[in-house]
Amino acid sequence: MNKKRKIAWGITGSGEKLVETVEIMQQMRDEYHKQFDIRVFISKAGDQVLKYYNLSNTLETKFDKTWTEINSNAPFLAGQIQLGRYAFLLVAPATSNTVAKISLRIADTLLTNAAIMGQKTNTPIYVMPTDFREGIVTTQLPNGKDLELTITREDAEHVEKLSKMDSTTVFENPEEIPAIFQKHAEMLK
Repeated sequence: MNKKRKIAWGITGSGEKLVETVEIMQQMRDEYHKQFDIRVFISKAGDQVLKYYNLSNTLETKFDKTWTEINSNAPFLAGQIQLGRYAFLLVAPATSNTVAKISLRIADTLLTNAAIMGQKTNTPIYVMPTDFREGIVTTQLPNGKDLELTITREDAEHVEKLSKMDSTTVFENPEEIPAIFQKHAEMLK
């Protein structure tokens, strides 16, 4: 039997699609528990947002390993990614700040550093930007109320730039995550 591969799941400070992403990642954990060990890496802002949405406890109880960012190298995810200790890095949801930093090569946070270092070693990087395309979107706040947001041209341009980078796949919805796991599970056979 093949050894389980580790997956790094990065969560940034966005509430957009967060609840759905957590639900799907729990399904992935259940479905692929024999193939993959999902490790959760939470940005500083992500930690705050998880608390707003009452999801911190869910992550801590449903996933064996969770870490919260101290700085860009603590925990030392970038080094582990570079050494090939993770099958892939999934950043979902990814704020416009995170997407812009990766596209501009600014590795000053845990997740931007890990993504950029992973790109340098051809580690597969999957990013689900919350600000995927220019226009108006409606998101749901933790209290259930809707909030209308305008996604700017500049945010969409960073997504486009990121989508053209080597070893990087950009996707729009949490429902696309199962295909990523299926693809990597097939590679283990």
